[in-house]
Amino acid sequence: MKRFDGLHQHQPVVSAGASLNDARAAMVMVHGRGASAKNILSIVHGIDVSGFAYLAPQANGGTWYPNSFLAPISTNEPGISSGLQAIDDVIASIRSAGISDDKIMLLGFSQGACLSLEYAARNPRRFGGICGLSGGLIGPDDTPRDYPGTFNKTPVFLGCSDVDFHIPAARVRLTSEVLELMDADVTMRLYPGMGHLINEDEAAHVRLIMESVRGT
Repeated sequence: MKRFDGLHQHQPVVSAGASLNDARAAMVMVHGRGASAKNILSIVHGIDVSGFAYLAPQANGGTWYPNSFLAPISTNEPGISSGLQAIDDVIASIRSAGISDDKIMLLGFSQGACLSLEYAARNPRRFGGICGLSGGLIGPDDTPRDYPGTFNKTPVFLGCSDVDFHIPAARVRLTSEVLELMDADVTMRLYPGMGHLINEDEAAHVRLIMESVRGT
C-alpha cells in the first residue's frame, strides 16, 4: 500500500515510560479533538504498568479530522487518511525496535479512539490490545463494515457514557459487534450518565489488558 503523506505527517511523536530499546511492550496513544499528544500522555499515571513504552502522535492543529466521526468519510478527508498513516508510522517505529504486534496496544480517547478503532479494523491482526475510550468506528450508519481479516482473539475494551453527546451508544454497540465478528475478544461498558471522560473502571480494564500483554 502506498504511504499517505498529508497534514499529520512530520508532526512530533511524544513518548513516556520505558525507552523502546528497553520496553517489553508498547502503547500507541491517540489524543482527542482540540487536545495534544502531551495531554493523552497525562493519563499514563493512572494506567502505568512497568515495562511499557508510551508513544503519542500529534495531530496538526490538534484535530485529526474536521467534522463529526459520523459524517460522510469524504468530508473528513484527508484528515482521516493522514491520521491513520500517523498511527501506522508509530507502529512501524515500535516494530523496528523489535517489539512484535502482540506486544503493541492501541489506546485512544474521543476522536483519537475513533481513529484508533478505525485503524485497527482496517489493519486487523493479533495486537496486544485495543482500548477505545469514548469512541467508535468512523462513518455514517450505512458505511460498509465488511473489513477483511481477523484479530485472532485480540482483547478489546470499549468504554463510553450511555448519553455521550459526541458518541452515540448505538455506535459503540455496533463497533463491538463488528470487532467481535472479526474474532476480537471484546468487553464493552456503557456507563449511565457519565460525562465525556475516562473513569477509574475504564482505567482498571486498560491495566488488566496491559498486565497480560507485558507478562511476568
